[in-house]
Order: sequence, then C-alpha cells, then structure tokens
Amino acid sequence: MNWLTGQFPGSLYPKIPETIMTQSRNIVAVVLLTLAVVSRFLPHLPNFTPILAISLFGGVYFTNRWVALLLPLGIMLVSDAVIGFHSLVPVVYGMFILFAIAGRQLRENLTIGRLAITGLGGSFSFFIVTNFFVWLTSGMYPAGFSGLVECYVAAIPFFQNSLLGDLVYIPALFGSFYLMERSGVVPAEQAA
Repeated sequence: MNWLTGQFPGSLYPKIPETIMTQSRNIVAVVLLTLAVVSRFLPHLPNFTPILAISLFGGVYFTNRWVALLLPLGIMLVSDAVIGFHSLVPVVYGMFILFAIAGRQLRENLTIGRLAITGLGGSFSFFIVTNFFVWLTSGMYPAGFSGLVECYVAAIPFFQNSLLGDLVYIPALFGSFYLMERSGVVPAEQAA
C-alpha cells in the first residue's frame, strides 16, 4: 500500500505469495521495532520514547490484530521490568492499546496527513489522560481545579519531550518502512 496516497499500487509490483509477503514484511517490521525498543534503554530525555510510534506502527503493519494490540504491552512490560514499574501502569498501558487500535484504523487509508493527526492526537491525549490520573491518584497536587492546572503545568517539560520523541520516532518508523517498500526490500501490500 502506498501510504502517501492510501491507495494500492496494483500492477506496479509483481504478485508475491501471501505467506512470503507477510513473513518478510513482519521480519522487517520486527527489526525496526527492535531498534526502537533498544533506543528506550539508551540515555534520552525524560519521556522521549518510541512507544506511541511503536503502537501506531504495529497497528498499521501487523496483520494479526492481537500482535498489534499486545506488542506495546510486551515492550512496556520488558522495559518497565528493567526501568521500574509505577502506579499508573494500567492507565499508560491502556493508552498504548488505544494507540494500536488507532493504528489499525489507519490501515486502509494511511496518508501522511492522517498519520500526523493521529500522532499529534496521541501525544496530546496521552498528556491529558495520564496527567489527569497523576493529579487524581498521586496526592502531589491539591484536589480541585487549581491542583489539576498545577499538575498539567508541572508536566509541560515532559510533554515537550514526549511530543519531540513522537515527532522523531513516528516518521522514522513509518518512513523507513515506506522507503524499504519503495526500494523492494519489503514487498508492498497488494490488492486482493
């Protein structure tokens, strides 16, 4: 599928057996995702992570919906086992499942514009939802609207890093995969 236009190229690509096509696409996708996961353990700014990008990417490119949904959870479980678990695990993990579902919705009409809107929407919704739960459950901020505002203001530096990470990792994952499709390294999806 041409993700710029959201259209299948049809006869531009030779017909490849479905199992070979799916296997080679999955191998390349797993390699790209592995690189993104490894980057989570490298020194980086707080919240500058590839997890939103991985969730969207898995939702778009893995044909098995369970793999697409469970992939971000597996990555988070492995990395949190090393980095450390926290009280907002259910909220954070739930958000990444929602991002994988959003990626599944992009599958048939993937364009740069839709990807950008979904990525930015993911960044903002993650900020709003997770910090709401920080305010609600942590006891660090006063109950009431002023405490909520204080929580969001305190989280802005983390949001900036998160947004920057999403602006780097989403184009890196999707762009790399697209370039590999165009160069023939990865077989492009074909219309049935």
